[in-house]
Amino acid sequence: MDEARAVLHRLERIEALERESAPVRSVLAEVHALLAEAEIWVAAERDGTDLAAQALLRCRDAVDARGPEKQAVQAVPR
Repeated sequence: MDEARAVLHRLERIEALERESAPVRSVLAEVHALLAEAEIWVAAERDGTDLAAQALLRCRDAVDARGPEKQAVQAVPR
């Protein structure tokens, strides 16, 4: 349950950064942290997390496909 709360807290932080028009690098850093926390959550709560696990895999694939040089300048879609 703590893992799910960490994911929700991180999502709220990302939304706050977007409302504040924070630098893209700051938002992306939070997104990367969100992915790590979501992986921990999915591993801890296997039951009922199939859709979350699939979404997490798609997100990881998207991040990996962009490469580090593009991640630093790509804006997060709203």
